Amino acid sequence: MIELYGWSDALQLAFEPHARAGYVPARVIVQQREADLVVTDVGTLSARLSGRLRHEAREAGHPAAGDWVAVSAKAGEGTATIHAVLPRRTAFVRRAADSVQTLQVIAANIDVVFVVTSMNADLNPRRLERFLAAAWQSGARPVVVLTKADLCEEPERQAAEIATLAVGCPVVVVSARQGQGLRGLMDHIRPGETCVLIGSSGVGKSTLVNALVGEERMATQDIRAADARGRHTTSHRQLILLPGGGLLLDTPGIREVGLIDADEGLGTVFDDIEQLARNCRFRDCGHTTEPGCAVRDALNAGLLEADRWAHFQKLSRELAALDLAKDRAAQVVERRRQAGLQRAYRSTKRDLRDPDS
Repeated sequence: MIELYGWSDALQLAFEPHARAGYVPARVIVQQREADLVVTDVGTLSARLSGRLRHEAREAGHPAAGDWVAVSAKAGEGTATIHAVLPRRTAFVRRAADSVQTLQVIAANIDVVFVVTSMNADLNPRRLERFLAAAWQSGARPVVVLTKADLCEEPERQAAEIATLAVGCPVVVVSARQGQGLRGLMDHIRPGETCVLIGSSGVGKSTLVNALVGEERMATQDIRAADARGRHTTSHRQLILLPGGGLLLDTPGIREVGLIDADEGLGTVFDDIEQLARNCRFRDCGHTTEPGCAVRDALNAGLLEADRWAHFQKLSRELAALDLAKDRAAQVVERRRQAGLQRAYRSTKRDLRDPDS
């Protein structure tokens, strides 16, 4: 069964130490708070973390949907215990809502990232650039999916405009309700490969899942006329087998993607600006008033859109601020650790001076 979920010879080799310990391989297909669902060769089981792994997860994070894990299975009871997580090939991460330093993995071992945005009033090139930067950073292949083509008067023109922003990414135009573009979308998923859909709430991810799976798998809600948005309707992450042999990892709607160490992803999305900056006269050019600035020349000549340049600057500042916040948080943790060591040292000295206390 696990071959259907992407099990390979490379995974078998990585799993050998766990096999010698008596564990069996499994893949997390539904990520939930209390107990995950994992698929194994003895069936789909409800799995909880072992005590040791639960302790380690406080620092490393819990297994995510798409993870390959080592479990001890009780097929008769329909349960399993997760003892280890295999190394991830790729991962899509975001910053945890309550932490600067903590990364939250929302998709593991993915091959294709479908960056989904709708072609109605919600189409926002700047938001798309943010999602693309995070998608490239994941290590998977990004594909831009423009949904709700039936609500757009000029879908070909809009797709061409988006293609200029998503250099190096295929752009697929679909209308799930009309069945348009779905075959072309499936061509990007090979048998055994795992894809993930990311995008803002209401861009049609759940409707697209229903169309790809061929059944009403996910609940959907109508678009609010006031702002052309829907409400996200998926409450947990789950891995779904597709008719063509691929797998789809459906995730809740993400309103904002936090850029986590996404320097490479940002550089890929804005490669045109990176190339311009390399042609500046000065290596440390600030792209303001310096002579020989290729970026300013491109802006003045209309070869670089001012909005695109401004968004690149904004995301660059966001990454820099995040790095600074992480450094400050690390300093606070280190000060607390040192203070704890000092308290322990003083307590030990008191005990040595007064052994009867």
